[in-house]
Amino acid sequence: MTRDDLFETNASIVATLADACAHNCPDAMLCIITNPVNSTVPIVSDILKKHGVYNPKRVFGVTTLDIVRANTFVAELTGLDPARVSVPVVGGHVGKTIIPLLSQCTPKVEFTEDTFAALTHRIQEAGTEVVKAKAGAGSATLSMAYAGARFALSLLDAMNGKEGVKECAFVRSEEGKCTYFSTPLLLGTNGVKRNLGLGKLSAFEEKLVAEASSELKASIRKGEDFVRERAAQGEAQ
Repeated sequence: MTRDDLFETNASIVATLADACAHNCPDAMLCIITNPVNSTVPIVSDILKKHGVYNPKRVFGVTTLDIVRANTFVAELTGLDPARVSVPVVGGHVGKTIIPLLSQCTPKVEFTEDTFAALTHRIQEAGTEVVKAKAGAGSATLSMAYAGARFALSLLDAMNGKEGVKECAFVRSEEGKCTYFSTPLLLGTNGVKRNLGLGKLSAFEEKLVAEASSELKASIRKGEDFVRERAAQGEAQ
């Protein structure tokens, strides 16, 4: 399926669930893992706004799979343990909107410019790599389950009072000149405690952020337009 196919299938499902949450659990932490995340997070947010229960600190687009892949690929190249590698991945959750900040990797890694570029491209297209490897039989399953569990467990830890819990997620933001943007977040008992922002970027990463902006804005607008059109159709009926 293309991202457009995914949108046509998933937008109404996500909207229906967001309506149900607004009515039945308006204070819940909502972790949106349904693709295309760049559009489904704005859908959920705008439906919650419509019901007057939107809290941007409690709505997360789960992009953890991009971080897991980045950590794994860096570990493969360096011989490090993937569990010890931490690469922040910012922007969005598809193609060139996925921006791994390899310059901020912990522990610090050194690659040639060509390797940086190739590794960035592989992280951005890892979903397609999985689909091709499965020869049309599906997309990421186990790795997606792991990524979703990791984010949910981190959020639960923070909600239960654990200090210093950090995860990247696609949230309401002023970063990257977009209304939603994934960045490292400090999580707390009420959701986002502090947006940690982009930090210091390399020239290569600054270029990636600039190039991602138009596609990200278009995806966000697509989600917002869907909610407006859905509301108009409801009023017409």
